[in-house]
Amino acid sequence: MSNASTLGQLNNGDSCWRRPTVSGGNAMSQTEMVTKPVADERQQSGPILRQQLRKVKAAYTRRSLLLITPLLLFIVVSFIFPIATILGKSIDNPELRVAMPVTVAVLANWPGDALPDEAMFEALITDLRNARSNGLMLSIAKRMSYEDNRYRSLIMSTLRKVPAEGPVREALISALPLWGELSTWQSLQRATQPLTRYYLLSAFDRKVDVESGQIKALPADQALYVNVLLRTLWMAAVVTLLCVTLGYPLAYWLAKQPTGRANLLLMLVLLPFWTSLIVRTASWIVLLQSSGLINQSLLGSRLIEQPLALVFNRAGVYISMTHILLPFIVLPLYAVMKGISPNYVRAAISLGAHPFAAFWRVYVPQTYNGVTAGALLVFMMAIGYYITPALLGGPGDQMVSYFVAFFTNTTMNWGMAAALGSQLLIIVLLLYVVYIRVTRTQAETAIH
Repeated sequence: MSNASTLGQLNNGDSCWRRPTVSGGNAMSQTEMVTKPVADERQQSGPILRQQLRKVKAAYTRRSLLLITPLLLFIVVSFIFPIATILGKSIDNPELRVAMPVTVAVLANWPGDALPDEAMFEALITDLRNARSNGLMLSIAKRMSYEDNRYRSLIMSTLRKVPAEGPVREALISALPLWGELSTWQSLQRATQPLTRYYLLSAFDRKVDVESGQIKALPADQALYVNVLLRTLWMAAVVTLLCVTLGYPLAYWLAKQPTGRANLLLMLVLLPFWTSLIVRTASWIVLLQSSGLINQSLLGSRLIEQPLALVFNRAGVYISMTHILLPFIVLPLYAVMKGISPNYVRAAISLGAHPFAAFWRVYVPQTYNGVTAGALLVFMMAIGYYITPALLGGPGDQMVSYFVAFFTNTTMNWGMAAALGSQLLIIVLLLYVVYIRVTRTQAETAIH
């Protein structure tokens, strides 16, 4: 009885020990009750985290900009601002606006389709008299000669032909018929504009025709600067080719040497950097002249019977510039070649390739970046050389930089110097664009 009663009590209290049965729907609801607050918390914290991340990035950017601000200021002050100022001189036109303010004001309202009236002639004479007293007559005559060579003598003789009394217009036209031509006044109006295209056109052997107002080429006997520019590009290309031809095997040989020996040999390559440019050029004059070491050695060895003309001509310029610029091709090539594993060429040879074919088709393509960088650097430096061609070259070997120095230091024509300098700047920018595209293409080819 006790066992039966105990068993009955257990059966009656089964509900107390039995785990409650939960339906599937109730189970899902409990899961949602657990996960929903977590999802809501994530949704609420997501924008907050993104906002905090943006703040951290903004603070990092501000700190970075603050760190490079001194460098940016230095570049702007010492590089960008001077270049922008010089380039501005190529279109600046201040001469007549300073020397002839009354005429400038009157010409601003002149339509340009008929000869000026008496008032404009009187304004011209007033400005010329003031310019003579202020010593600005030569400046006016020089600026007007840019439009037409006849205008220099016209300006210088105008005041001598002006009557002491009476109308100026008819007397001046009668004495100097050029003042009666509409093209003269149109040229004067162009010369009084705040900006001019004269210098840029002259840098490419072009000018504005005084009769038609159209841009035309200068006569062959007056054209100069396009030929000088082509000569500059040709000489720079020859020097670049010589540097690549000599620098590639030299860099390859240096890359194959042990580290200690390579460092010692690199010091010899860098030796030109430690010597003044004028000293190096003067040394080449001593070596290349008729009684110099090179000619005397060739004569002593009976390889030549007469001394070679190696100085004050194109050959001397090529030799000296190649020697000076050679390190600029060797160093990039050496840096690239040191990073090339020799296993690639060995693998190609082991697969049956000829050693030269393996070198040409496996090794050389890996050095294209170094060749491109070095050649571009040499070419950009060569087109701006001045001292070496001036000392070692003849009259037909001068480059654009010679004429930039001539207009800057001798004739004080800043506009023409800036226009010629802009030619070199445009060429350098174009070369940089080409370099970026070439390197990008090479990188994409290497990836694929």
